[in-house]
Amino acid sequence: MAAERTATTTGRGDERSIGAALQRYRAMAWVVGVLLIALIFVAVPLNHLAGIGGPSEVLGTAHGFLYGLFLLATVDLALRARWTLKGTALTLLAGTVPVLSFFAERNATRKTRAGERV
Repeated sequence: MAAERTATTTGRGDERSIGAALQRYRAMAWVVGVLLIALIFVAVPLNHLAGIGGPSEVLGTAHGFLYGLFLLATVDLALRARWTLKGTALTLLAGTVPVLSFFAERNATRKTRAGERV
C-alpha cells in the first residue's frame, strides 16, 4: 500500500512534475520557434541573395542542436502528461515549420493545463 502511494505521488503523472515539464517544453518551443523564424526569414535570404553564409551556418547549427533538446522536452512532457502518440508526433513536427511551433505550444499548454490529452 505504501508503495502504491509512493508510485502515484512521485510517478510520471505527478502534477508538479507535469508543470515543470510543461515549463521546459514551453521554453524550448519558443526558443526553437524564434530561431527557426530567424533562420528561414533572415539567414537563408542573406545566404542566397547576398552570399553571406555565416548567419545561416550559426543559426542552422543552433536550431539543430536546440531542436534536439526540444524533442527531449516534448517527449518528457508527453510521457508525464500521457499524451497520445498522434498528438506527440504532431507537436514534435510543429518545431520544423516556421510559426507553427507557437500555435502547437499554445494548444499543448491549454490542453495539458486542463488535464486533457494532446
